Amino acid sequence: MTFNLCVLTPNRIVWDSEVKEIILSTNSGQIGVLKNHASIATALDIGILRIRLKDRWLTMALMGGFARIGNNEITILVTDAERASDINPQEAQQTLKIAEANLNKAEGKRQTIEANLALRRAKTRVEAIVETIKRIS
Repeated sequence: MTFNLCVLTPNRIVWDSEVKEIILSTNSGQIGVLKNHASIATALDIGILRIRLKDRWLTMALMGGFARIGNNEITILVTDAERASDINPQEAQQTLKIAEANLNKAEGKRQTIEANLALRRAKTRVEAIVETIKRIS
C-alpha cells in the first residue's frame, strides 16, 4: 500500500514518486505517515526525512518548510532538500566545522541566531549521511 510523495524546493522537484511510509521532522516533533493518514498541514523543521520504499529506506536532509498531507498525497515544500546519496561527506564535515567555528566567534544576537541555523543545517546534512551509512552496513 503506497501513496505519492512530492518534495519541492523553489528551484526543483527533488522527489515525486510512490512510497510506503515517511517519517518527517515537524516543528512539534517527528511524525510518521502511512497510507490513509488523516489530512493535515504542518510546518517542518530543519531535519531528516526518512522515506520507506518497498524494501529499503532513503534519507533526505530538509531545510525547513511545510507539508500538506491528504488524499494519500503528501506535498512537501522546503527551502532546500538534498538526498543523502547526493551529499559529499567530506564537504559536509568541512561545512560542519566551519559552522561550529562561526558560532564560537559570533557576536551579537543576530550573528548568533544565523550561526545556530547554519550549524543546524550542517548537522542535518551530516546526520543524513551517517544514517544512510548505518542502513547500508
